[in-house]
Amino acid sequence: MEIWINPACSKCRSAIGLLDAEGAEYTVRRYLEEVPSEDEIRDVLTRLGLEPWDITRTAEAVAKELGMKEWARDDASRDRWVRALAEHPRLIQRPIITADDGTAVVARTDEAVRDALTR
Repeated sequence: MEIWINPACSKCRSAIGLLDAEGAEYTVRRYLEEVPSEDEIRDVLTRLGLEPWDITRTAEAVAKELGMKEWARDDASRDRWVRALAEHPRLIQRPIITADDGTAVVARTDEAVRDALTR
């Protein structure tokens, strides 16, 4: 499994701590440094079963600058959202764990991390 993290994020550090405590094998992706491509974001969204606006941190300054809260949330706007996430990775909700079974979870809680471990 792989976990997308921002090391400054307490939820990310908590998820890593739980993975370590459970002896999980995983790779860390510091997604602010190794920015996911639009295709990778689309793949993760498919794995999550979510839309790009579902994993966007709309309270971030750049989201406010872009006016993202007012953006349409429909199929026609999907690419615009994905492009914004790729151009401004800080907007991506974290941490995200991609499980070996092809699924993914937004691992903001211990329960979500444990869910990823059972996949």
